Amino acid sequence: MRLNVLIDEVLRAMAESAAKRGGPVPAVTPAELAARVRAVLDEAGGALPDSGTGPLEAVSAITSLLVYGSADPADPACAAHLHCPPLPEAVAADLAVSALNPSLDSWDQAPAAVTLERELVTALAGLTRFDPGRASGTVTTGGSESNLMGLMLARDRAPAGRRRVFCSQGAHFSIQRAAALLGLDGVEPIATDATHRMDPASLAAALTGCERAGDVPVAVVATAGTTDTGAVDPLAEIADVASAHGVWLHVDAAHGGGALLSDRLAPLVRGIERADSVGIDLHKFGWVPAAAGVFLVRDAGAMAGLETRAAYLNPADDVAEGYDGLLGQSLRTTRRADCAKILVVLRSLGRRGLGELVDRCHDLALRAADLIVADPELELVAPPVLSTVVFRYRDGDEVNAALRRRLLRQGRAVVGRTELDGRVCLKLTLLNPETDVASLLSAVVMAGREESR
Repeated sequence: MRLNVLIDEVLRAMAESAAKRGGPVPAVTPAELAARVRAVLDEAGGALPDSGTGPLEAVSAITSLLVYGSADPADPACAAHLHCPPLPEAVAADLAVSALNPSLDSWDQAPAAVTLERELVTALAGLTRFDPGRASGTVTTGGSESNLMGLMLARDRAPAGRRRVFCSQGAHFSIQRAAALLGLDGVEPIATDATHRMDPASLAAALTGCERAGDVPVAVVATAGTTDTGAVDPLAEIADVASAHGVWLHVDAAHGGGALLSDRLAPLVRGIERADSVGIDLHKFGWVPAAAGVFLVRDAGAMAGLETRAAYLNPADDVAEGYDGLLGQSLRTTRRADCAKILVVLRSLGRRGLGELVDRCHDLALRAADLIVADPELELVAPPVLSTVVFRYRDGDEVNAALRRRLLRQGRAVVGRTELDGRVCLKLTLLNPETDVASLLSAVVMAGREESR
């Protein structure tokens, strides 16, 4: 069956099923939705039927189920996670990538895409204020993979011994996971200040204590945009400390890297250019479908340890003639051309257009904070830095937790949850410039009243 016929069916099923859902999530319990999923699968004889139903029916059934049962980031009442509504041009580009199915590990699988990714890395290195002629990097699945790569390169240059990593108390959990996977000997959390930013003085004391104990400080991980509050560590001051101790500095800018697109917010990440490695996610501020992470290194030589020769992918004589893929740039072998959808967005909007979207989301966060402060039933817990707003309904932890589930169960809103200072908090993560924050907060207050009865 021709692809265009199936695409037409996908679009029809998406429109019909989104209308049936009628909100940011379906108004069902988890058990009810799971039963619906199994019922649709059972109609064809299960997830793996003996006889197939054909492409049109299969596309229609599974797409309809997926769309009805999705949390739609394009809905103005969906604001829980760092999960953006992708731009149509990025979705269209992703379709082309899926249809062509290139893999960037060898030139003969992705002739144009190999150069496209290299050009993307060069452009984003320049945005980060690295020297584009000296920097390097790769497209990743996101912040977790970028953090793993940053710590791996740091580990590979560190001397033997008991090797430790330092990051703030608000750093992403993937730092712990990456350190364990890499066989490092521990991650030491550094105290944060009242605004949830790493304290450089505490970092300096911890590094000094590590060295005096005869241990090896492998890396400092600074965060530009924590998942809980959106806090941005003082990167320049942290770079001073890391440099004084000769320690690799990795910046997890999965969220906050988008500040580089904004003239208004770029000062928040002053000092990022002094990092040894940086991770940025374009499936957050960037409005590209996941996965769209980018890992950058200030000095291309740091990635030399990834170089690999495989006779069936990059034999030396092919490389000498220019037929060289990107096998030596990534932890992965088979790898989609995710660079294409990113480049489409960069070309479509440019830095200024993307920066305007970042600023609009920041404006929404500031507006939400003002509304929370003005509402006697709500409490602002952490003022917004980027596009995250942490707050509470003025009642106990149980009510705050339950009102969020009530909103999900009723299909009215998707609001995030976290914990700060031992209290259950609610969170808006605003990556949709069309979000109606007043309506969203009104829904929270109504659900809170219902749960408090």
